[in-house]
Amino acid sequence: MAYTEIQNSSYLQFTGYSLVDLSATVQHAYRFGDSDYETADSSDLINVAIILPRANDPTALLEADWGTRQQMLAELGSDGVWDTYGADSTTYSDVVSYFGGDNSEDQIYPTFPYDAYSNTYVSSAESRTLWVQMDGTTFSQFFGTTLYYCTSQEFYFWEGNLNLPDDFGWELGGLWFDASNSPEGENQAHDASVALPQGVQSIGNTLTATNTATSLNPQDIAADFYNFPLNGEAVPTGAIGLVEPGIGTAIPGPDSFDHYTKEYRKSVGVSGDGLVYTQGAVGQSYPDNGGLERSLDVGVVTAINPNSDIAMYVGSGDQYGATSSVFTAYQSAIWQDPDTVPVGWTNPAVISSSWGDGNNPDPSSLFYSAYSELFVDAALNNQTIFTALGDGGSGNQQSNGLTNVTYNYASPYSVLVGGTSVSTVSQATQDYTLTPFLQLAAGGDRATLWRLVAGGLTSSPKDANATQQFIEVVWNQYYLDGTTLTADGYTSNNTTSGGVDTTQPTPSYQLDFGLTPTTTTNPYPGQGRGLPDVAANAGGNTYYVVPSPDMKDIYYDWGTSAATPLWASLAIQFNAIFADQGLPQLGYMTDLLYLAAAVAPGAFNDITMGNNMSSYRLGGTYDSQGEMITPTGYGYEATPGYDLTTGLGSPNGLLLARTLTAIAHSQMSYPLSPDVIVQLPVDPSDPASAVELVSGTRQSLMFQPILAADDAWSLSLGGSDISFSGTASGSYAWTSQLAQQSLQQDFSADLVTLFDRFSQGTVYQTVVEAGAGIGVDIQGAATSLPQINLTSAFGFVDFTDADGDSAIQVARAVAIAETALATDDQTAIMRMRQNGMNDVSVLFYEVDDFAGTVDGLAPGDAGYDAAATARAYQESGGATWIAGKGYGQYGEAELIDVDSGDLIAMILSNGTDTFYAFAQANEQVDGQSVAHLWSYGLNTWGWEDLYGGGDRDYNDLVVQLDFTSAYGSGWIA
Repeated sequence: MAYTEIQNSSYLQFTGYSLVDLSATVQHAYRFGDSDYETADSSDLINVAIILPRANDPTALLEADWGTRQQMLAELGSDGVWDTYGADSTTYSDVVSYFGGDNSEDQIYPTFPYDAYSNTYVSSAESRTLWVQMDGTTFSQFFGTTLYYCTSQEFYFWEGNLNLPDDFGWELGGLWFDASNSPEGENQAHDASVALPQGVQSIGNTLTATNTATSLNPQDIAADFYNFPLNGEAVPTGAIGLVEPGIGTAIPGPDSFDHYTKEYRKSVGVSGDGLVYTQGAVGQSYPDNGGLERSLDVGVVTAINPNSDIAMYVGSGDQYGATSSVFTAYQSAIWQDPDTVPVGWTNPAVISSSWGDGNNPDPSSLFYSAYSELFVDAALNNQTIFTALGDGGSGNQQSNGLTNVTYNYASPYSVLVGGTSVSTVSQATQDYTLTPFLQLAAGGDRATLWRLVAGGLTSSPKDANATQQFIEVVWNQYYLDGTTLTADGYTSNNTTSGGVDTTQPTPSYQLDFGLTPTTTTNPYPGQGRGLPDVAANAGGNTYYVVPSPDMKDIYYDWGTSAATPLWASLAIQFNAIFADQGLPQLGYMTDLLYLAAAVAPGAFNDITMGNNMSSYRLGGTYDSQGEMITPTGYGYEATPGYDLTTGLGSPNGLLLARTLTAIAHSQMSYPLSPDVIVQLPVDPSDPASAVELVSGTRQSLMFQPILAADDAWSLSLGGSDISFSGTASGSYAWTSQLAQQSLQQDFSADLVTLFDRFSQGTVYQTVVEAGAGIGVDIQGAATSLPQINLTSAFGFVDFTDADGDSAIQVARAVAIAETALATDDQTAIMRMRQNGMNDVSVLFYEVDDFAGTVDGLAPGDAGYDAAATARAYQESGGATWIAGKGYGQYGEAELIDVDSGDLIAMILSNGTDTFYAFAQANEQVDGQSVAHLWSYGLNTWGWEDLYGGGDRDYNDLVVQLDFTSAYGSGWIA
């Protein structure tokens, strides 16, 4: 028979990319002897996924913004999506016939011996997959390569590349084997080594080593640490899918899994009617090492959302050549056969996986294509996938001495979840690495509290109860005692993974966020996808109370395997909120998270302390689980903003819910709202040409200097240049994150007033005509706009210097009422936080354009005051002026009769003077009109309440308008 070689298809390219020399033999890489393998024969079974190309390329759909994607998917419909993006149906039928199939509902060809196993694999034109069962003989005949069996390590393999018989005749889009197996990494770090400090290896994780870590119920972690929006609400939330390969709902003994799930919910004090469904139950089994991972997943999701049904995906099972690989469980979760589920059941909109296939496929191989396209299938199926990044730290438990990530599930269409360690005030008193921070914070040290507030602190520790959250850091439980790494050491699961996947380009949403994730320690250094995307509590000082492995008792567990179902539990709440507001389910949403972090940074807790160092090579002086190793010192530190240990950070669930709904309604209903700044190609015929920056409409713009030093800056508007002598921002000048965090009812007034009177730069405000060019220099140097693609549609754009230390933010003074579903006569929630001592009040009024015009009158014109107040909105009690609640205090009100697309401006009164959102309507100092307003992101502004500009702290009254949260049931209002 004639064959054509399949390039990059060796067994090591299936399993060992970046870990071993891919040109080596399998025997060398897996370190077994000549007597440890044999030629497979007709008694040996291996199941192979033949995967065809897509009929059409979905890139344009996937690269569109979320709202456009949802509209495109809705227009296609569920059948149309797969007619378009599945395999060509004729080609698929021909391939089925080639393998002796008859296009029936069989899932594998030839058919399994028993029909009961027919739903354990996914074969369909929609999934582009045909599972074929081969024995040693037929494998060798089809692939033109001998199949071997390693008897000592129990796996099948081949040497060299695979081949396709010439009579096959069809192009492959992917190839996968139902197997999971990777070699131990070979040292690629040469002589690199570091000496480890004694004791804990990262801050805020000490209590594990002393066996004094606290264990909390998952719903309490969700409520107390992460402000979940529906916590305690009897809201029907949708089904959550859990990838649980091999085990599913298997438990020892006769009682049902549902029974023990209900008993667990009772034990942690929640009630609900969520049921459990299992795919592939006939092929599941309870493993010798127990169901630790499975029980952890189930405990987290059912405690947080007890009304959510749970779908458990076993995958292929363990009979007739099946090995329950994670690949097959993912396929089942995405392609659940509707004929095999209970009546009324719908496929889960959210899937959580805490498992990873051991394979490390070469990115140039069909194996890599097979895995990466699984997540594309989920995106096209409008499902959200959360994947645990792993618990092996920067080395990812690989002994090659370098940083590693698991490439096969680091998809840009999945949300990758890392781990943190959260400590309460009480725990901080017991953790010697945190005690100094606690003492400083309790003493009112501004620098310490500033950092802690960015991480989610809402009240001063001196006023807090012992169980209140104090600090969140990178999860890293490693501890050195003499020469022994306790907590099982680098060769075990005890630290959040994280790093850069250089096998793929940096996703557009990370580039748009201003990121260029880069590694120099990877065996293939360079840029790529930064990992993780987000994080949540995974252990260290706080564990989760979950069911025991057999589901019969209580257990205390940890890992990114807990953080991941926690994020999935949050997403299913988002979906319930979206449905209540008439929005489609989230589906692929990774890009939405980066957009949310850009426009509303208060939606995330910024983790800035800790590391995930764990790279190592074999041999040396440190004992890790009885194996001697040498640490090589490669890894990543937490930093302000996005980092390669905790991503964007952990969630403030309520603020994130409000942000996501606002973004979703904006993208679905207001795609034509004008951007603040538009990027126009200089040469429209050349997509790669330079761009010109122009004003998106006629508008009053505030130019807000955020400077690290006393730097001059200049502004170009429509060809005219203006220069300014900028002054450095105050040490604790308010940020968008702090302003948004302060608009929480439980945020401490003491923290608000602690950061009073720190000056911002002097705002320059002027009207800019539509299409007028806009340019900014800082210290005579050109600036960049790292997040313009994310923020310009939401009212602001940052011009940033080369170091990223200083910026000029260009922002609007007007809000667009982007109401839910573009409906009229809506209620807008107004939230405010006062940080000035005067008696202040604010009035909202409708304007005709972004320059503030009312009935043909511009701000500052005679008669403008009367025209503006005649357009005032009323709050629900009938008043038009809404008073602040006093120094440091929070308040809110409801503005009624807000119509879709209204343009809304503000007036502030301090009892003596009145200030407008438009500088030209205010007083002048040295011939310059004084701006009293500062933008703090998504429909959030801060006022300066003193005549002449005062201390320019722009936080005397912080105000936010929320046009969507009151819609529907108002769960997040």
